[in-house]
Amino acid sequence: MQEMAEEKKPRMPKVWEALLVLVFLIAMLSVGIIIYGVDPHIPLILGVAAAAVMAMVLGYKWNDIEHFMIKGIGKAMQSIIILVIIGILIGVWLDAGVVPSMIYYGLKILKPQIFFIAAMLICSITSLATGTSWGTMGTMGVALMGIGFGLGMNPGMTAGAIISGAYFGDKMSPLSDTTNLAPAMAGTDIMSHIKFMILPTLIVYGVCIVFYGFLGFSQYNGGVADVSKVVELEDKLTQMFNINPLLLLPPLIVIVAVALKVPAIPGIAIGIISGAVIGMIFQPGCSLGSIFECGMNGYSCDTGIYEIDRLLNTGGIMNMMFSVSMTIIAMMFGGIMEETHQLEVIVNKLKTLAKNPFGLVTLTEATCVISNAVMPEQYISLVVPGRMYAEEYKKKGLSATTLSNALESSGTVTSALIPWNTCGVFIISTLGISVTEYGPWTLFNWLMPIACIIMALFGITVADSNGKRFIKIKKSSLAKA
Repeated sequence: MQEMAEEKKPRMPKVWEALLVLVFLIAMLSVGIIIYGVDPHIPLILGVAAAAVMAMVLGYKWNDIEHFMIKGIGKAMQSIIILVIIGILIGVWLDAGVVPSMIYYGLKILKPQIFFIAAMLICSITSLATGTSWGTMGTMGVALMGIGFGLGMNPGMTAGAIISGAYFGDKMSPLSDTTNLAPAMAGTDIMSHIKFMILPTLIVYGVCIVFYGFLGFSQYNGGVADVSKVVELEDKLTQMFNINPLLLLPPLIVIVAVALKVPAIPGIAIGIISGAVIGMIFQPGCSLGSIFECGMNGYSCDTGIYEIDRLLNTGGIMNMMFSVSMTIIAMMFGGIMEETHQLEVIVNKLKTLAKNPFGLVTLTEATCVISNAVMPEQYISLVVPGRMYAEEYKKKGLSATTLSNALESSGTVTSALIPWNTCGVFIISTLGISVTEYGPWTLFNWLMPIACIIMALFGITVADSNGKRFIKIKKSSLAKA
């Protein structure tokens, strides 16, 4: 009787059982996003339900499954907190005139003779300042497309420079949700993540600058550019805000904080405080009350100029709830899949293809690209591969930043190259150009994953558990792993 009373222990899942859950998730996301055009949250909830049902089939009780979900959410809690604080930061910086000043001075570097380089730099600065590639393409991108037409530039080339710049900022900005999500999935902090990405990303960015410089000088026909749209934006910004170089101090303070290895949360908090103080000094309409309001609900304006309104009506805690809720639901799914070993059995099959660090980075990036295609949502391409391979990187003695860099170098940037991905759909509808037209010229987006894999051979995008890149190690046993 005692033996009969003993509870049956949960068993390991079979590969087909784990794959069944993933296939169901992919199907729900594909139907929801592609066919019905809905946000990925509810389809992903259905994926959580499928993972939970499979967990019960494997012998787990509901209390265990609930614990797995909470444990999964807990792993992303730092990222969730940072997303909330970043929402406050964006709202405060907009109210204080910090972001408008960054955009204004970014526009000033636009010169017809170096149009493609300027387009990339403007979008890079805007995206770095706001943390959003979509907002950048929907504002600066639209204006720059018009200027490109006025110059007689190839629209595909113009869009390629715009998208490359926008995604550079999206990949590197501490304000970006993907820049926060990738390290959360990999198990590292945002500051370490950004620091590790700097070298490989700047190498690719430098190649892009040379490439777009050549395109600009070879394509520019010597005409006079119609910069009326940019002038209109500059004029409106100066009417709405007191533009001053001193307003660039808050972002500079955050950059210094990153360099000094200040933890993410206090570093961003310093940026919020400095922005609020300097805003109340320079902006007549900026008060403690408006800072509280913008920190909660974001900055709001109605200028009648579409580009300005779309760019500035953002920020605040509430505007971050989409990303926060997405992260929570995704980690519920990841928690169940990880704790019930459903991811483990899949990875065990896949990792036979990755016999060394180079192979693991390659496999990770390939999985991210496939995720962008079959689960057409940028966030999913970071969440699923991130949770699938996190343990494998640890077992091979690799740093979590190696994984987070691989996620960002593929999952974040390749989403723009897939027509049915939410990012591709946004670009097509916003810039009015197809993926086949801009794809070949979006150098940063397709070169970044390729370069990351190549650089893994030389140890530039691979580091050990201490964060030391292999290129500095004369002989590493990890290379034989």
